[in-house]
Amino acid sequence: MATSVVTGTKGRDVAPLPKRKAWKNLQTHYKKVRDLHLRNLFADDRKRGERMTAEAVGLFLDYSKKPHHPTKTIKLLIELAEESGLQSRIGAMFRGEKINTTEKRAVLHVALRAPKGASIVVDGENVVRQVHIVLDKMAQFSNRLRSGEWKGHTGKRIRNVINIGIGGSDLGPVMGLRGAQALQRSHHDVPVRF
Repeated sequence: MATSVVTGTKGRDVAPLPKRKAWKNLQTHYKKVRDLHLRNLFADDRKRGERMTAEAVGLFLDYSKKPHHPTKTIKLLIELAEESGLQSRIGAMFRGEKINTTEKRAVLHVALRAPKGASIVVDGENVVRQVHIVLDKMAQFSNRLRSGEWKGHTGKRIRNVINIGIGGSDLGPVMGLRGAQALQRSHHDVPVRF
């Protein structure tokens, strides 16, 4: 049976994940740490809860509750990222290269978050400008809905929005709405139901 090879950026070939040395090292490490209990890890390292946290821009990350040896596991994950060419793949994503090999297209997550003046060129066109045209239309619609200017079929103000979706088409809106609830401007905002 032939082994497939994933082509990385700049012509660098990367072996499938199970064939990578760093992955094999992680599997070996996992066998050593899989039976560790958090109670023992915290007892052995009183500062674990402080050392294994990070905070920035209002986000708090606590990875102390993961049952692993922090230094060794993180070192092995970094080795896997390096062996996999993660840094070059991130660069390729920001450059708008077609790294989605299944659909043979660019992944444009970064364009959705890019400021208006940014430039990500795909097939000769700056997609950030296109993204912001759509984002502006979404903002206009949302503002008209909230203000009551956008009316329903009966000519009355829309009182509820019902999202019908499954899987990814449902999960994204649910997460976005929950994340934005703290930004709700007034009791006049329209409830969204799932």
